[in-house]
Formats: sequence, C-alpha cells, structure tokens
Amino acid sequence: MKRFWKAVEAVADEGGWGVRLDDRPLRTPGKALLVVPTEALAQSIAEEWASAAENLDPRAMPFTGLANAAIDRVAPDRAAFARSLAKYAEADLACYRAEGPQTLAERQAGSWDRLLGWARRRYDVDFVVTTGIVHVPQPAATVDRLAYEVSALDAFRLAGLSPLVTIGGSLLAAFALIEGALTAEQAWDAVSIDERWQLEKWGEDAEAVAALKLRRADFFAAARFLELLDA
Repeated sequence: MKRFWKAVEAVADEGGWGVRLDDRPLRTPGKALLVVPTEALAQSIAEEWASAAENLDPRAMPFTGLANAAIDRVAPDRAAFARSLAKYAEADLACYRAEGPQTLAERQAGSWDRLLGWARRRYDVDFVVTTGIVHVPQPAATVDRLAYEVSALDAFRLAGLSPLVTIGGSLLAAFALIEGALTAEQAWDAVSIDERWQLEKWGEDAEAVAALKLRRADFFAAARFLELLDA
C-alpha cells in the first residue's frame, strides 16, 4: 500500500475514538471502522500513519496492527480467542527449569521464583515446577483460575496480551506486567533469560541477535498498547 493521504487526526467516534486520513475514516483490513477505546491509543495510531513512509511498512505500525487484530480477529469470537491464550497456563515458561549449567539454572530461579511467588499470592494458586522440557500437568484449580482471568479481558486487552504471551511463553509474566508487578523491561528480562544466556555463552550470532531484537520490539509494543488502553 502506498501513502495517499496528507492530513491525519484522531477524532471522537461513536463508542470510542477513530482516525481520519484526510476526509476518510481509517478502516481495518476487514473493512470495519477502526474505533479504539481511548484517545491516547487513537493518537498513537494517528502518529503511526502521520509518520508513515511512501510505502507502508506494517512493522512500523504496531498499534494499528494490534487494534486491527482486536476488531477483526478477537472481537468476533472473544471467548474462543481467550481459551487459546489460557492454554499457556498449562505450561508456563517459569515452571520449566534447565538442569544445567548452574549459571543458567540460577538465573532462571532468581527471576522465575519471584514471578511464581507473586502469582501464588495474587491468584491464590500453586504451581508444579520441573526440570527439563517434559510436560507436567499443573493443578486444575490453577489452570481454571488463570483461564478465568484471561476470559475477563476485553477484545483490545486480549489482542495486547497475545503477543506478550506468545513471544515470551509466559502467561504469568504477561499478567504481572498488566497488573504493574513487573515493568516491561523486567518482564522481557524474565522471558528472554534462555536466549540471552545462549548469546553470552556461545557468542553473538548476527541472525540470532536480529531475531531477538525483533521479538523484543514486538513485546514492548504490546506492552505499550496495553498502557494506552488505560491512559
């Protein structure tokens, strides 16, 4: 898609805030009006379109992409989308520890034990922690409680939660970020321990570094998207 507009503005719309490109309302790929819950989010989306280059780069417009996902993908069947994310409660990253080397195991324990401790207190649940990658079932009460917390989120918050969980592999880290128990930087540090340790151990590989940077950018964009929903 090539740029065709000159002026961009966020405008109050029925049920929320929209964005206009010249005299045209911005629409999602599914042709729905792009209407978001807060002025702050609409302004951030407008800024993406105002600063767009002649040829649009979707990766440079993460807030637009997440808003599109909320409207086109999540809202039509919010319950099904929530169920798909809730499955991460059955195998959260923080519950699977390395057998070694000791340095990595200590880093995981130092970060993930605190995360599990917060989740135990916050949700009154418990977790089974194991070493290795063989699946171990979590208590049914834990899975059900976390699934309930996911199901309570609206379509926009589910859209923002999704990349946090799928990139990081941890529903708990995503919840801790949403609830202010972790900053975005702390949550990223928690979910990227293994990758960063590998880079330290074996040296930086340009391709691996680039991939990790892209994941980090997407993770932080989702965190900011969620912040803008409460601004």
